[in-house]
Order: sequence, then structure tokens, then C-alpha cells
Amino acid sequence: MPLPPSAFPIDEIMPDVLASLAVHPRLVLEAPPGAGKTTRVPPALLDQPWLAGRRILMLEPRRIAARAAAEFMASARTESVGATVGYRIRHESKVSAATRIEVITEGILTRMLQDDPELPTVGAILFDEFHERHLHGDLGAALALDVQASLRPDLRLVIMSATLDGERIARWFDAPRLTSAGRSHPVRIEHPPARNDERWPQRAWANHLRRTLTQALKESDGDVLVFLPGRREIDLAFAALSGLDLELLKLHGELNLAEQQAALAAGTPGQRRVVLATNVAESSLTLPGVRVVIDSGLAREPRFDPNSGFSRLESVSISQASADQRAGRAGRIAAGICYRLWPQSQRLEVSRTPEIAQVELAALALELAQWGADLNWLDAPPAGALAQARDLLRSLGALDAHDSITALGRHLLAAATHPRLAAALVRAEGGERALACDLLALVEARNPLRGDDA
Repeated sequence: MPLPPSAFPIDEIMPDVLASLAVHPRLVLEAPPGAGKTTRVPPALLDQPWLAGRRILMLEPRRIAARAAAEFMASARTESVGATVGYRIRHESKVSAATRIEVITEGILTRMLQDDPELPTVGAILFDEFHERHLHGDLGAALALDVQASLRPDLRLVIMSATLDGERIARWFDAPRLTSAGRSHPVRIEHPPARNDERWPQRAWANHLRRTLTQALKESDGDVLVFLPGRREIDLAFAALSGLDLELLKLHGELNLAEQQAALAAGTPGQRRVVLATNVAESSLTLPGVRVVIDSGLAREPRFDPNSGFSRLESVSISQASADQRAGRAGRIAAGICYRLWPQSQRLEVSRTPEIAQVELAALALELAQWGADLNWLDAPPAGALAQARDLLRSLGALDAHDSITALGRHLLAAATHPRLAAALVRAEGGERALACDLLALVEARNPLRGDDA
């Protein structure tokens, strides 16, 4: 059930948010988890005179969060999703002619802007959880800034996040900066020692997790949220913990909708629940009843693989900002405990490295060629990686000698996949096209034999 309006700390500064956007087209809004920014800010903007009946787009980095945010806002209005509030993600859409708030994943905005840069039916774009610094999030913000400067000075742009360098972003965005209080209780941090044979990434870490969970169940009340790097580790942990007397659930991007909703719903009274999740549960999602977090300290993030020429997902240590945000999930409803499965002496990077600095950039280079104008970046693409990407696009025939997009390049861009894969699809003939489609789908869905995950 939705919480009463007075329960959201963001409401205390909502008059300042509205006043700022009435006179300035951009805003940076810092609000920790639990403040209510994701589900309270968009509805508050609906009746603003500057919106003039147009739509609000809110970007969410993850599909699960996009669905959940739309469902929460719709239920607060006692409406179905797809009425005033809807969502659009890859291969799935619930919107209608009546939709005024549309929650979308980041890549959707890139396509919308490339198709119609003016966005005449949109009055505001909100970039939620911007601290995750996904490539499409950075690109979308840079494109939106360019549109606002050249075509739509009335367009409102809001960057929202729980953990970001607000001062630096406000300078880049040339925008006022507002900060909301959060809603949290004290969280005790523990570092239970692992045995020598239980270090990551060996599979014996599951024994460390089981011992830590057993300790947590004795020392605390409430449900347990376990952060693991990916689906493979979640499946291993599920098998290792299956003998315990509790309700065990999974939460990651490859589950079907019913399985995701089961993890996000309230549990059975008197039955303790353990949710095994990737970093999809780090920010926007609310898991009721969680009083304990067990954090592996790892996440699956894209890294450029020069051997294949593609980016691939790798397990890497999280940043201190992510560790703090994960720990905060234990303090949303009462005092909690966070057990960290890494040595207390281990030091983490302060913040997450932007994807743009560590992934292959061919798809980005093709988007930039289509856009055809210089952009104002928070972190510009590395010159070497961008030059390498353009070399590849020229060899594919997607760019000409002057790095302008070709007719073939536009076909590749329309395929909405990596240019190399799109080139294989476009050039396939006859029976080869069906095979190319199958191979592309397999790569896009990640190889099930390898067990890679979202």
C-alpha cells in the first residue's frame, strides 16, 4: 500500500522544487534512498503552468525499477498502469493517449531524441538515479541539453540521484541544486571473517554466505536482502541456502514479471524472507520488511574486451558510494545491520567510474554521427576509444572518410544493437538472415551456456 503523503521527506522541499523550475529550466536534486523522489516528484509537476498539458518523461536505468515506479505512482492515483502513468521499456510498453507521466529506460530516450529532437509533446525530462552513470544516461542528458539550448528553451530537465557529486553536476548542468533529507535509521556495519577457502570468486564463498546468514537470522529481526554480482551467483546461493527454514526469493533483470513482483511484494507475516538480488535492488526499488543486508561487495559491470572488440560483463568491486547505498537498505524501516563479505581493511573507490570511460564506443560514435553536433558532456568520451570506434565504423561502411554517417550507418543505427551485429544482420541474404537473427538474439540475450546476467 502507498505510504501517506506526509511520510515522504521529499515533500518538505517540494515547494522549493516547484519554485525553482518555475524560473529556471534545469535542476539538480539530491535525495537519499527513501526520500520519495522517484514517485513524488513527477506527479507534483503535472499541474505546473509551464508543463502546459505535455508529458513528463522519467528515465530509470533498469527495467524492474521502471515498472515498479510506474505501478507505484499509478496505484497512488487509484489507476491502472497505462492511464495517467505508464512505462516503456525494451520490448514492452504500457502507455495510452491519456498518459502524462511515462517512465522509460535510458536507451528509449536516445531513440526518441534521434527520431524527433524537438519532442513537441514533452515538457520535462527527469533523469533518475543518475549516479549509476550508464552510457545511455550520460548520452541522453547531453542530447537533452543540446535540444534545450537550440530548439526547446522551455523544456525542463531535472537530474535526480541519491549519491552523486552534486556540486560538480550542478556546475556542468548550470543549474540550481537542492538537497532533501532521507528517511533512514542507524545501520550497524559488520565484517564477518571468511575462512581461507571462502574468498571470492571461488564457489566456496557460498559457505561464507550461509554462515553469515545463519548469524544474521539469530542476531536480528526482519527480512534479509543479499547483494550478489549476478544471476550465476544468485543461483548458486539459492542452492546453498535452500535447506534453511525461510522464504527464499531471487531478484534480477532476467526474471519474468511475476517472479519480480513476488520479490517486491510484502511477505507472509511470521515468515522470514531472504531476497537474493543483483544491484537492481540498490536504489529505486523498495523491498518491504528488510532489516538486514548482506553485501558481497561485487557487481557485474561492462568492460571493454579488446580480444573480442565488444564490451563484456565482469565482476568488479563496488564503490564506497554503492556500499553505503546498499547498507542503507537495512535502515529504511528501523535500525538494521549490514554484513559485508569483504575484509574491513579493503578500501573501495569513492564513486562509480562512468561507463563511458570503460566500454567500447562504436554504438556511441554512430549515435554522435547521426546527431551531427558537438555535445556538452559531464565526462567526455575518451579520445582514443572514440577514435578506435570510428575506425571500426569506417571499416563497416557506417561512416565516410569525413566521419559523417552513411546510408548504411543509418540502417545499422535503426537495428538498435551493436554496429558489428547490425552489419551482420543487414548484409545477410536469403536463409542467412534467419541464422543472423538467431545469432544476434543469442548475443543480445547473453549466452545461456555461460550464465551471464543483467
